[in-house]
Amino acid sequence: MFGAEREYALPALMSSKIKTAVIGAGPAGLMAAEVLAQGGASVTVYDAMASVGRKFLLAGRGGLNLTHSEPLPEFLARYGSAMLQLAPAIEAFPPEALRRWSEALGQPTFVGSSGRVFPEAFKASPLLRAWLRRLDSIGVRFALRHRWSGWDSDGHLSFVTPDGPSTVDARATVLGLGGASWPRLGSDGGWVETLAAKGVAISPLRPANCGFTVAWSDIFRDRFEGQPLKGAAFSFGGHALRGEAVMTRSGIEGGAIYALSADLREAIIAAGETTLHIALRPDLDKNDLVARLSAPRGKQSFSNWLRKAAQLSPVGIGLLQEAAVVSGTPLPSLSPAALAGLINAVPLKLNGAAPIARAISTAGGISLSEIDSGFMIRHLPGVFAAGEMLDWEAPTGGYLLQASFATGAAAGRGVLKYLDPRK
Repeated sequence: MFGAEREYALPALMSSKIKTAVIGAGPAGLMAAEVLAQGGASVTVYDAMASVGRKFLLAGRGGLNLTHSEPLPEFLARYGSAMLQLAPAIEAFPPEALRRWSEALGQPTFVGSSGRVFPEAFKASPLLRAWLRRLDSIGVRFALRHRWSGWDSDGHLSFVTPDGPSTVDARATVLGLGGASWPRLGSDGGWVETLAAKGVAISPLRPANCGFTVAWSDIFRDRFEGQPLKGAAFSFGGHALRGEAVMTRSGIEGGAIYALSADLREAIIAAGETTLHIALRPDLDKNDLVARLSAPRGKQSFSNWLRKAAQLSPVGIGLLQEAAVVSGTPLPSLSPAALAGLINAVPLKLNGAAPIARAISTAGGISLSEIDSGFMIRHLPGVFAAGEMLDWEAPTGGYLLQASFATGAAAGRGVLKYLDPRK
């Protein structure tokens, strides 16, 4: 398994394979299925959709960012409070192993300028096709259009199918049902009530790597919807980073916003709103900026003068004007020093997170305290969980997929050990 990685075999099962079920055909579920099948178990993957890996394919639409090349200690720190619980799984299947696994499927990878790792094909579809061929070759079966609805009175898995209700008796089950972002692709969070009814502690599902809502003026909204803000620096709560953002009709989104989204979201939950600060000219020395803004304006309009003197983009000037409206202080009344200070610390009031259905990923889920070292749910012996349905979050950049693959592999290993405790 995974090139030179360790294989998990169940010799006692080879003549009469034990039936296992994987529910959810995303990266976590498919990886669990691969581990189980190569370990000698009989595996069927169930999914509510008509095809597998729909969100995985969406993630690769702009270039499949599999993982990241930074050193493992820094990599693990990206998981914040969940780092200690996730570290064993990721250390057992680290970024290097994921890259070898991809290469073994005929999809070699490369490291981009940002340190992110991509398949050379840059797409998800060739990798997924090769992966499904491998799963087929090792005996993994698929039952699509099977929506899991819990368990029946005998403890059998229950499904709703086009042909009516169906039950499955499995010795062990891996749940890889995802969070609640992009529900049209299959991850709708419908499992929450089912597991909560069984006494499993679940943190509320919340949007992660998401945009935020802003009460734009009609003028700003109509003029700048869809416009990018480039070369800026964004800061909140002692964290600052360079990046880009995009103005939306209802607010702001983009890579820099996603990177700060966890702290922004929690601040909004606590207080109902919060303020993000944007430096429009972060590379310009303050004294230099003040000197530029001290030049006479002449007959130019204030906006045109700002564009030339401070080299601001139209959307940057629009943000300044929005801030002026909120503060009640017209921009032309500011001194050069005050205007320079505002340019590199534009306050932007965020009054909500974008809907979870539009978020890139999900925070919340099954509490990690409910999961043992083999990723089995303590309240439900024989039921394991992996991927985004667990309570962790991480920024974009390869960390989301890496943890999904790694926890899926860990859950698969956990099932094999559960079926054969001698392991």
